Parts: sequence; structure tokens; C-alpha cells
Amino acid sequence: MGEHDERVALVTGGSQGIGKGIALALARQGSAIVCHGQTEDPAQETAAEINRAGGKAIAVWGPIGASDTSRFAVEQAISRYGRLDTLVTSAGIQRYGDVPSTPEETWDEVFDVNVKGVFLAARAALPYLRQSPAGAIAIISSVQATATQNKVAAYTASKGALNALTRAMAVDEAEYGVRVNSISPGSVDTPMLRTSAALFSDGSEESAQQIVANWGTAHALGRVARPEEIGEVVSFVTSPRASFVTGAEIRVDGGLLARIAAPLPDTKN
Repeated sequence: MGEHDERVALVTGGSQGIGKGIALALARQGSAIVCHGQTEDPAQETAAEINRAGGKAIAVWGPIGASDTSRFAVEQAISRYGRLDTLVTSAGIQRYGDVPSTPEETWDEVFDVNVKGVFLAARAALPYLRQSPAGAIAIISSVQATATQNKVAAYTASKGALNALTRAMAVDEAEYGVRVNSISPGSVDTPMLRTSAALFSDGSEESAQQIVANWGTAHALGRVARPEEIGEVVSFVTSPRASFVTGAEIRVDGGLLARIAAPLPDTKN
């Protein structure tokens, strides 16, 4: 798929949604991919898609909140490709509720996947990223780390934690030449977004599609993003072309946070 890049990238949550878009973009750039998924079949399918297109990919799977999963994924990268240059943490879940209505187990579930999973992946990967001449981490956060909807307390808190962790790792890893940045997408057309839309629909595909389209109108560009659009940004920020970018929070939100919600009155008439 790629021509000049010989780096190796581990993408957690790389089997679907934003993570799959990232895995495909990095593969097109030429990186060999270790594609992690929660379960076997989607991870294998994404790896097979990359291999059919002429790239290099292997699949790993398991709960990202378990230390054995990250350790095994990194071991597979080293045993198969001999190095690890890039870590992208894209595994994440969305749960709804304000603080009083969020069960403790739901809070823990969100933080185990969205925050602990990132910590565990980084801890397993960093000894090898420090050996790379171009070590880089991209943490997939969200615009909800900065602004929030109603009733997403656990999710919003977890994404704010990721931006803070990005800063901490960027400072700590600078002496080793490892760059760490977070990416904050707006709404992206993924299975997770479609699942969220279904929660508020009348049960029909048409209703869910209309909800996704309505969410898109909140963005200045008038639509939700495609996973590959996030992938292209990650591909750049983890490459040597972005060699002086670290500790940054990069919004890829179609102008969502740039626009004030209160529109001016229509004076055309």
C-alpha cells in the first residue's frame, strides 16, 4: 500500500470505526500494522483487508483494559516485525448519563477502556518506542474533552483525562525523542455513532440516519466526518513530517467548536 515508510504501528481499537480508518491510513503510508480489536473476527478482517491491498498487518484481540492484551500486542509487533515505532490508542466506548444516574460499574467500565486501556498500551509500548528514531503516540480523544453534551459525564471525564495524560507523556517522553499528541474528533460516522443514534431513534434505519445527519449540521462543514479523515490526520502527526509537534491537542471537528451555537436572526426577508 505504501512505498517508503518502514515503520511499525500498533493501533488499539483498529478493527472498526475510527481505529480502522487509522489503520488503513497508516498502512497506505507504508507502516506494518498490528491491528487490535476487542474480538477476533473484526480484527482479522481489517488485517486481511490491509494484506489484500499489498500492505502488512497482523491481528490481535482482547479487552484493552487488561494488561495482558497490550503486552501481547506489543510482543507480537516485536516478534513479527522486530520493532515498534507508532502507537495509536483508538479503543473507546460511549455511555450516557449524568453523575446521579451513572452506576459506579458504568463509570469504571468507561475509565477501564478509555483511560486505563491507553495507560496500559503506552506502558507496554514505550520501552520500544524509545528505541525508535521516530517514536510517536497518537491518543484518540474527543471534542468532548473541551465541550460537552448533556448526560455524558463518564465519557467526557475520560476524554479530559486523556488530554491531561497526553501532556504528561509528551513532557516525560521528550528526552527519549518520543512525541505524544491527542486527536479530538467531532462526530464521526462509525458503528459507535450509529449505535448512539439508534438509542434516540424510533427503531428504523431511516430515523437513525436522520439523527446522524442532524448531528452533522452542528459542524460548520455540515456533516459528520468519515473515519479515513481522522486517519489522514493521525498518519501525518505520527510521521517524521510532524517532528516538532508534541503535547498538542489537535481538533478534527469540521468546525464544531469554532462556531457559536446561537445563530444570528434571518434578515433576508
